[in-house]
Amino acid sequence: MRLGLNCGYWGSMPVDNVALAQEADRLGFHSLWTAEAYGSDAVSPLVWLAAKTEKINVGTAIMQMTARVPAMTAMTAATIDLLTGGRMLLGIGASGPQVVEGWHGVPYGKPVTRAREYVEIVRRIWKREEPLEYHAEHYDIPCKGGSGLGKPLKLILHPYRPSIPIYLAAVGPKNVALAAEVADGWLPMLFSPDRMSVYREWLDEGFAKASPDRDPDAFDIAPSVQVVLGDDVDLCRNAVKPMIALYVGGMGAREKNFYFNIACRYGYDEAANRIQDLYLSGKKMEAVSAVPDAFVDEVALCGPRERIAERLAAWKSSGITTLICSTWDINALRVMAELAL
Repeated sequence: MRLGLNCGYWGSMPVDNVALAQEADRLGFHSLWTAEAYGSDAVSPLVWLAAKTEKINVGTAIMQMTARVPAMTAMTAATIDLLTGGRMLLGIGASGPQVVEGWHGVPYGKPVTRAREYVEIVRRIWKREEPLEYHAEHYDIPCKGGSGLGKPLKLILHPYRPSIPIYLAAVGPKNVALAAEVADGWLPMLFSPDRMSVYREWLDEGFAKASPDRDPDAFDIAPSVQVVLGDDVDLCRNAVKPMIALYVGGMGAREKNFYFNIACRYGYDEAANRIQDLYLSGKKMEAVSAVPDAFVDEVALCGPRERIAERLAAWKSSGITTLICSTWDINALRVMAELAL
């Protein structure tokens, strides 16, 4: 099991992750990852951190597909891959209807169909076998209408690699299956190593549909896990609960919240409904308090070194291949390296 570092996205103010990234690089971490919602973008901090490190792979977890046409994403990934000498990992995802329609101003559409087309277009662009022409449900290249002057084009630069690894962020059955079918890796959120059986059927469905030359053993399952190191387990858990309350309670509408659905699949239906009711009624602190300790322990690593070591055994045996650590604590990074690497 490899280790990654999740640098996430900024809050209201910029965050300097350079020292953390450099330590992860020194410790032999496999990758570092940036993210985006509707604040800092995923690409700018990634390039900044890539320039400050030497060996560690750099990935986006995630670039929002609806924020960029496939050609722009292909150009961006190919450029970073060249700049870093082949360290780029392209993580993409659908985001949710609230952000897609409320922030980017485009219809949410069919996320599985969009992702399938997106991956196919990006890979065609990198291969440079012929000028790009693609006509499907979401993407029409060259587009019909307009001036009528559009013509198929081929990427000018020659990529460092003709196939950059693509990761899909997915939590629902169809999206997880698609990741296994067409992508090189999967970026799950609120993953519990105790619930791998929830996902195994979906992954196997995707592998069964994949091309015959794809090796399921090469597929990278790379969940993010919050790591909070400290002697007081309750204090450590309390540091994780605001994130869980945000995602389960407010990262989506009441009728469509993928993270709420995850909590219910794990058997926390009653708690999930209470968290959502409180969060959407503006009682955010009460929503945080409603997050069960047991749920935190399933999806995060909290407490002293010995407790994290004991819990880490479940992650190592779950079948995941890269554990992406979300932490601001450089000592937590060092402990994870000692325990896992």
